[in-house]
Amino acid sequence: MTAKHLPPVGIPLDEQDREGGLRLDHLLATLKRHFLVITGVTVLTASLAVVKAVTDDPVYRAEFELLTPSSTPESKVISNLTSEILGSVTNPVDTAAVDETTLKILESPRVMKPVLEKLQQRYPDISYKTLISNLGIVPNAGGDVLTVSYQNTDSEKVIYVLDLVLDAYLRYSLEDRQNDISRGISFVDEQLPVAREQVQELEARLESLRQSYNLIDPLLQGEQLTMQASRFSSQRFDLQVEIEEAQSIYQDLQQELARGEELASTSALLENERYQSLLNRLTEIDSQLAEELSLYLDDSPEVAVIKDHRANLEPLIEQEGARVQDQIASQIRELSDRDRALSDTIDALNQQIKGLSTVARQYNDIQRELDIATANLNQFLTKREALRIDAAQRQTPWELLTPVDNPKASSASAKRNLLLGTVLGLLLGVGVAIAWERIKGTINTIEELKDITQLPLLATIPHNRLLANGQPLALAMTQLGELGVNMDLPFNGHSKSTPFLEAFKRLSTNLRLNNPDTPLKSLAISSATPNSGKSTISFHLAHTNASMGQKTLLVDMDLRRPTLHRFCNTSNDKGLSNYITGELELDDILIGPPVSENFYIISSGPIPPDPMQILSAKRMKDFLQQIYEEFDMVIFDTPPLLGFVDAFVAAGYTQGLLLTVRLSETKFSHLNSAMEELSIAKVPVIGMVANDLRQESENSYSYYQYYQQTPESMDQELKYVDSPSDYGDTLPRHSTLSRPLKTLSKFWGKK
Repeated sequence: MTAKHLPPVGIPLDEQDREGGLRLDHLLATLKRHFLVITGVTVLTASLAVVKAVTDDPVYRAEFELLTPSSTPESKVISNLTSEILGSVTNPVDTAAVDETTLKILESPRVMKPVLEKLQQRYPDISYKTLISNLGIVPNAGGDVLTVSYQNTDSEKVIYVLDLVLDAYLRYSLEDRQNDISRGISFVDEQLPVAREQVQELEARLESLRQSYNLIDPLLQGEQLTMQASRFSSQRFDLQVEIEEAQSIYQDLQQELARGEELASTSALLENERYQSLLNRLTEIDSQLAEELSLYLDDSPEVAVIKDHRANLEPLIEQEGARVQDQIASQIRELSDRDRALSDTIDALNQQIKGLSTVARQYNDIQRELDIATANLNQFLTKREALRIDAAQRQTPWELLTPVDNPKASSASAKRNLLLGTVLGLLLGVGVAIAWERIKGTINTIEELKDITQLPLLATIPHNRLLANGQPLALAMTQLGELGVNMDLPFNGHSKSTPFLEAFKRLSTNLRLNNPDTPLKSLAISSATPNSGKSTISFHLAHTNASMGQKTLLVDMDLRRPTLHRFCNTSNDKGLSNYITGELELDDILIGPPVSENFYIISSGPIPPDPMQILSAKRMKDFLQQIYEEFDMVIFDTPPLLGFVDAFVAAGYTQGLLLTVRLSETKFSHLNSAMEELSIAKVPVIGMVANDLRQESENSYSYYQYYQQTPESMDQELKYVDSPSDYGDTLPRHSTLSRPLKTLSKFWGKK
């Protein structure tokens, strides 16, 4: 299987902003790491502040309290006058007796100048700034009680200053009250002529309006006109009903007369006695004619006489009907004339009402203004007399509640200095910690690493002191086992493991389970910068995979600074570069199992002048095809990402890249640059490994029961060695056992 046929496992990175802002959890982690520094700076600063407060001269402090009512009778008078005269519709709002303006006045030279002149007679060196800086004026929440204090190293001076200040403030309150009263009287005197003139003008306008429209009260007259118009409207309505009835009778009569019927059916004809009498006579003649026709022939003289009578009666009936019709028409004309007269009268009344409403509105406006002006004039006269009475009084509006007490040495200075020193020291310590973190710029926690990379964390490698000399732990334990020491390997079922080796178990497991559908057969391991432990991680990961039964090959593709050959205590005379140049074959450069079965290593070989020429050579394809067919897992240890393209080229031969980051060593900027380059190159990244974790957490491997094994129990399993230190100093310097024995001896010595 060639590299081209290996499906990628990782996902290419997307370009994104990984800078982020200041997060609370990162800040808390920073403060926790630098807790001792912050505590030290805080304690030092607070101690210096307390020492300064203790060594300074004692400061004496005394105070008195003044009652400063929010309103006095004269102030209420002036306030009411102002709001009422100006036509305010709202009630005046009470303000605090002592506001910011009053406090400024109490500290101003206007009030303090007499105090300062008397003080300078006894204390010539005192100045206005010195006096004000030691003087405290604090009103209570309601503003009606004023606490005045003064502090100085001389207790007698404190009492003397407060006595003078008290007299000055009481005098100021009286002067301020007199000034308010004087201003009130002046204001009233200025407004009285204006108020009188306004009342006279409004009275004249009201009189002129009455004379112009010949009315006394337009409202009453308007009501009368409205009642008349309403009565006439009611009469007109009744009249219109009569007209409609008469017109209906006239039309019915006209239709009946036009038909020429002898019998009357309309009410007008039925109610007319003459018409009814003629109809009755006609009925009698018709009856007589009928009787005669029953006795005589139609052309007989008797019948002819009766017909003549009937013919003479019909014109009379028609004339009477016409007369009744004319009578009803005359009645309709009379009713219509009355309707027109009522309509004209109603229209005239409505015009008068309409005109009177405008006059009434003007009348009411003038009357309302006159009432207000008259009330203001009366209030001016009343308030002026009240202010004149108040002006004769000499009682101070402010009262002394608590007299000046005896000066006491203030301990507030030491407390204040301690508090300020503690706060300042705490802020300074936090600032130093944050500044150091900013200057250092390293990634210190797993949370920071996750935030900046957004990659899956496959394993966390804890710090291990057994690797202080750069010797892989797995190799050290295995070489001790070759001496007969019972040091079981991690996967034999009864192993005695450590958090360090357990981390590689988890890494190997996560790599296999990361993508079950695509088995992982090859990967490249790299880091952003050197000294991140990528070679150590490569070695132990390969050893762990081999211990789990996979035939694993570890290839040192760092052709610039190779290190894997040192882990096996072998030379770097032959390796990958020899194969690529055609000097050696694969079997010649393959190093057999150094620590366990199924584990093989190929070193880099002699460092070539141009590593990229080796990595991109045509013979590299043959090399990859052979190793992918021969081994179950191939791991490439590559150079750092920044500054070289070797890792990108090597990662292209694998299914993905495993990124290693060493905590507290790798900088944010370096890792950001590496992530950007990986994103640009579209290199599939499988995940990341956090290396050299020194802090314990709930997920730490220190809770494993293997880690609870004591050095005494380990000593019992050393069959041929009384103590590891017996070999640490006696074996030759270059012996393959000297380094692991010395490493373990240091470990036991510390334990």
